[in-house]
Amino acid sequence: MLRHEFQPGRLVAGAFLTLAAVIYAGDAGGAWETPWFVVIPVVTGGLCLAGAVGSLTGLMRRRRGRSVPRRTDAETAP
Repeated sequence: MLRHEFQPGRLVAGAFLTLAAVIYAGDAGGAWETPWFVVIPVVTGGLCLAGAVGSLTGLMRRRRGRSVPRRTDAETAP
């Protein structure tokens, strides 16, 4: 059993922030030369994509929840 629900928006945000950290770490370690402004589109694009994925996930969960017919008190009464 899962301890919490899966949230793909947070996964996408974490992946892009990890990518930004790898870019900065490679630059700091001397593996490559990265201009300071390269990470801004990576982080901004990742956060926008994460927001879109989170919104889409919320929409899908709400829609899936509505498809199940709910029982009324009259149906459950003996």
